[in-house]
Amino acid sequence: MATADDLKFQEFDDAANLLAANPDATTISIDEPVEIPKNQHSCLQEPGREEDDELLGTDDSDKTELLAGQKKSAPFWTFEYYQTFFDVDTYQVLDRIKGSVFPVPGKNFVRLYIRSNPDLYGPFWICATLVFTIAVSGNLSNFFIHLGKPTYHYVPEFRKVSIAATTIYAYAWLVPLALWGFLMWRNTKVMNIVSYSFLEIVCVYGYSLFIYIPTAILWIIPQKVVRWVLVVFSLCLSGSVLVMTFWPAVRDDNRRIAVATVATILLLHALLAVGCLAYFFDAPELDIPAPIIPAHNGTTVITKSH
Repeated sequence: MATADDLKFQEFDDAANLLAANPDATTISIDEPVEIPKNQHSCLQEPGREEDDELLGTDDSDKTELLAGQKKSAPFWTFEYYQTFFDVDTYQVLDRIKGSVFPVPGKNFVRLYIRSNPDLYGPFWICATLVFTIAVSGNLSNFFIHLGKPTYHYVPEFRKVSIAATTIYAYAWLVPLALWGFLMWRNTKVMNIVSYSFLEIVCVYGYSLFIYIPTAILWIIPQKVVRWVLVVFSLCLSGSVLVMTFWPAVRDDNRRIAVATVATILLLHALLAVGCLAYFFDAPELDIPAPIIPAHNGTTVITKSH
């Protein structure tokens, strides 16, 4: 049989002997968590950089991008590659639409809604809906303006659909492409500039066009004052989304270049709205001269054409 002394752990006896020899020795309990000094880098940052990190998304969003880059992507010629661009649910799309209609002052649209999962689903269908809304509303506006005139005969203009589609989709793709290339070029000149990806810029532009869908419907009202008030209101909302998104990315650049970049973004956005209003809604209806057709009995018949 083992005695009680044989069951004692030798390590405990050694620790007891050490404490008896040196009572002032410091002991650490394994039950107490060991505090690790925090990194003091955040205390050394400049006062304004914390706000910049929040606007540009250079902290947590960069980690998200790194993690996203570690995912194995399918080849671009496969259906799975393009399926990732449409991997959003209804709640995400609605949340991004609300963010574009009701921008939050001082908050970055990419940081809040896009960077975690940029998509093409929302921008594609927003542009498609806007195309048909502008074309149909333009035809209805023309019908209501000339309603009641005895010489007017309504003929639907289906060519407006193709013209609207070319204009909207060219703007939603070519302008983001040019802006993305410009930001990449300036990023090689100024190290502090944070560039967005091409998909993020397309996503911002696509969702910023949503406000024009209800605006185009209200453009049916045959009052120019009302139409121009709606244009200014829509430009203020959608333009503020673009400014709050792209100004933090260029404000560390040369002051003139930064201001010129934002001014160009707003100018192109305004030209789209004003151009659609002027062409599809305010275009004057030209009366075509009526051709003269001679009759067989010697009389002249004048037909009315519009």
